[in-house]
Amino acid sequence: MVDKDVKLFENKRVRTAWDEEKEDWLFSIIDVVEILTGTDNPRRYWSDLKRKLNAEGSQLYEKIVQLKMLAEDGKLRLTDVADTEQLLRLIQSIPSPKAEPFKVWLASVGKDRINETFDPELAIDRALVTYLRKGYSKDWIGQRLQAIQVRKELTDEWGERGVAGNEYAVLTDEITKAWANLTTRQYKNLKGLTKENLRDNMSMLELTLNQLAEVTTTEISKEQKPQTFEENKQVAKSGGEVAGNARRDIEKRTGKPVITSKNAIDFSRLLTDITNTENKPNTKKEK
Repeated sequence: MVDKDVKLFENKRVRTAWDEEKEDWLFSIIDVVEILTGTDNPRRYWSDLKRKLNAEGSQLYEKIVQLKMLAEDGKLRLTDVADTEQLLRLIQSIPSPKAEPFKVWLASVGKDRINETFDPELAIDRALVTYLRKGYSKDWIGQRLQAIQVRKELTDEWGERGVAGNEYAVLTDEITKAWANLTTRQYKNLKGLTKENLRDNMSMLELTLNQLAEVTTTEISKEQKPQTFEENKQVAKSGGEVAGNARRDIEKRTGKPVITSKNAIDFSRLLTDITNTENKPNTKKEK
């Protein structure tokens, strides 16, 4: 299911849609082209740009889909839409002063990620600074960074067992259902999340239990060495059940639910803060 919305940029509308299945935004290309180029005929500009991209051997247009969106005449009409990755690629092909800040930002991010492949500690530093900027406590950040390592060990173990593609998400869902009694999507809905990371919106206790579920799954997998995907699902369920038992015991002793609708603070302000600080000089590269 795709939820539609309209966002404003420089007081001009950009029609958007949220794809719940892919957990990504879709943007009306015509609207973005009009804003970045200032052209009076964005459809013609987009048509010419498509031909240029095809001539250059780009496969971008082949991946673009159409959705019915509300047009200026009040009717729903098919229009080309791009997801976040496609849109950023498209912006790189638009020679416009308004597109230049996006290009500079993409180049900076790309350089940072390349540097992090040579020195992974830089990625940890970036994560730490980003979480501090979001307003998380240092104790929470320590727990979150530890959870990232636990998650990596689990996915590495799954890779050793032949898990691939969407199977990672399926197994994660099995763990979540077993300890939280909610699917990952239901958990995110409870907290009012769309694209945001679920773990970034967990309390310290929720994080701890999720971490217990994942580290237990890793240990069981190492011992049982599952050979099939169904066997991996059973191991994931077993690991989650350990944390599920702990959750129920905690709730019985405290009289309070562990899982709540509480989430991280003020994401709209966060995005603005990140945008405003990206171009400031710093001694350590951040995301």
